[in-house]
Amino acid sequence: MIDFKRITSKSDLYNFHSHTQYCDGRANIAAFARAAVDAGFAHYGFSPHSPIHIDSPCNMSANDVATYLDEVNRIKALYADTPTRFYAAMEIDFLDNDHGPSSPYYQSIPLDYRIGSVHFIPSQDGRMIDVDGRFESFRKKMEQYFRNDIRYVVNTFIDQSISMIRLGGFDIIGHYDKISHNAAHFLPGIEEQKWFIDRIDQLTDEVIASGLTVEINTKARTDHHRFFPHQRHWKRLKDAGVTLIVNSDAHDPEKINASRSEALSLLRSI
Repeated sequence: MIDFKRITSKSDLYNFHSHTQYCDGRANIAAFARAAVDAGFAHYGFSPHSPIHIDSPCNMSANDVATYLDEVNRIKALYADTPTRFYAAMEIDFLDNDHGPSSPYYQSIPLDYRIGSVHFIPSQDGRMIDVDGRFESFRKKMEQYFRNDIRYVVNTFIDQSISMIRLGGFDIIGHYDKISHNAAHFLPGIEEQKWFIDRIDQLTDEVIASGLTVEINTKARTDHHRFFPHQRHWKRLKDAGVTLIVNSDAHDPEKINASRSEALSLLRSI
């Protein structure tokens, strides 16, 4: 098991969340590996979106899992004489109690670590819908699948996240409040409403109690001026002794370190 607390206490040159050709990344593993070595990273993890049993253009195919693991092993051997250590991981989608990080299928894959994330939630009629994409797509899905009920969407996202946490089977929780971004665009001011604050606080309570490592995800910082989770939660997490790691969620080799220095500086200021 990887000791993320020890790693992050010794170096800022790490990134444990990235996506390559095996899912929705924009370059192959070799290009990311070369970029990580050139940037002097000490630790670099590949984390394709996991295979799932519903159609998704962003998730890897189950048929590619063995090839993916072989490619990471090839990269590990290729760069064995460099200071950079590489890891095979997955960002595993939680869909329901039988399809998530704790399920036997994902536990059987020989990964170095697992990221648990919620991207899909069930609509009122039970259809699994991706609520993680761009707001333009989210807005259309709100009308098409969710009857424009943003409260239902937020509550269901949080309920899904809590179920995933309680079932376990993963090491890092990914961008745990990310629904806040699209929700705030759909209904400006929602993040200041008491019911919303109470639900995010409840989710944060669950995260703290779980002992999971929490990622501060910097992917949306440049374009949308946000971190996930929002920095308003960082002090509470840090005071509770939660291990916080700063990941760029890179889909492009040029962005493996995007906005990480800013997040690390803000963390040190707490």
